[in-house]
Amino acid sequence: MTAAGRTEPVDVDALLLVSFGGPEAPSDVMPFLRNVTHGRGVPDERLAQVAEQYRRLGGRSPINDQNRALLAALRAELAPLPVYWGNRNWSPFLVDALRAMRRDGARRAACFVTSAFASYSGCRQYREDLARARAQLGPDAPELIKLRQYFDHPGFILPMVDHVVDELATIPAASLARTRLVFVAHSIPLTQSADSGPDGDAYPRQLAAAAAVIVERVALCTGRRHSHDLVYASRSGPPSVPWLVPDVGDHLAALGSAGRTQAVVVVPIGFVSDHMEVIHDLDVMAAERARAVGLSFRRASTVGADPRFVTMVRELLDERRYGHRPRAALSPLGPGHDVCPLWCCAPGGPGRRLPAAAGVPADERPGQDTAGHRPDTPDSDAPDGTAPGGDAPGGDAPGSGPAPPETSDGAHRDICDVHDVGGGATVHNDVHKVGRP
Repeated sequence: MTAAGRTEPVDVDALLLVSFGGPEAPSDVMPFLRNVTHGRGVPDERLAQVAEQYRRLGGRSPINDQNRALLAALRAELAPLPVYWGNRNWSPFLVDALRAMRRDGARRAACFVTSAFASYSGCRQYREDLARARAQLGPDAPELIKLRQYFDHPGFILPMVDHVVDELATIPAASLARTRLVFVAHSIPLTQSADSGPDGDAYPRQLAAAAAVIVERVALCTGRRHSHDLVYASRSGPPSVPWLVPDVGDHLAALGSAGRTQAVVVVPIGFVSDHMEVIHDLDVMAAERARAVGLSFRRASTVGADPRFVTMVRELLDERRYGHRPRAALSPLGPGHDVCPLWCCAPGGPGRRLPAAAGVPADERPGQDTAGHRPDTPDSDAPDGTAPGGDAPGGDAPGSGPAPPETSDGAHRDICDVHDVGGGATVHNDVHKVGRP
């Protein structure tokens, strides 16, 4: 590892787009939800309530089409480098993508994950999925590296700046002085937040830093600096477990009741594309809460397949392939490390760590019990100077589907929750997921 979190150049012969997946047709909805909640004992009756949200949109999640658009743009941007696509919970599955890479002769691939911020569910859990897929293929599976986090990269920030400016332009001039920007990310348990990043609390710090940059850039574009807030959506799990707050709906209700705000522009900073969660939790639920208290509601678009976002992926890839390239970052927190340090974003409580690929080699070693403490002994093959770690892998699912979310001690493997919202049920799906608290 070189200075400032850099590594030496690494040759890659493929890019892997890593995402969550979603159903493509009404007949896919229940099998998809069973994949998402596998091993949790959620009855089909509960999942059927969630399925209604998909059926109201034709039984098809928008995330796969959005990823297809991003995939096509990346293939055009990176040609002749081959670009593959694999999901955690629906076709194309990660193991199938790795199998296609092996068939095509790819030896090492860089992984781009559709989650910009550090957390267990937004980073490490995908690396655990990748480790499981590699284990299913065996010793000749392609080697994997992960591109760094991009929460404050211009290719992620600047499209959102433009989208906020576009929404502000639709608000009457008389209301602009009383318009707030409300940045929204997926809530996670406080314990997961505390464990995020190599030093802890990276998730809320990165979100706050990115929001601050967007606010400043919007002010430069419009000549007006708007007050802003960072709030969270899609909280789930038992009420006894504390999660990041405030909730976006509660916050909008409080703004309306206070009487000092006339309009809000909700900015889904924690999400890369306009998937089901954004469409339901923000466009439906949050909008209803805002209008109920007299707030004019606007929602900025996510980055999607914006050309600047696509160019960003190429720049992140070039950082790893060629080394010593400029590493763009717009906040004091960035740019981040090239390689996730050992146990980065892993739950810090008692339990056995699962192997995680695309980080330091020690993180993918099976069979080592690292419960309840973090590394403090240097390891000879860990470029960041951290100690060995890892865990025995969970059971592999048959065929090409996702592996069962299990560990021998009931640790942290879950990827999402089904919970009640507004009298119904919803599932946290598509891009940024929350593990079981």
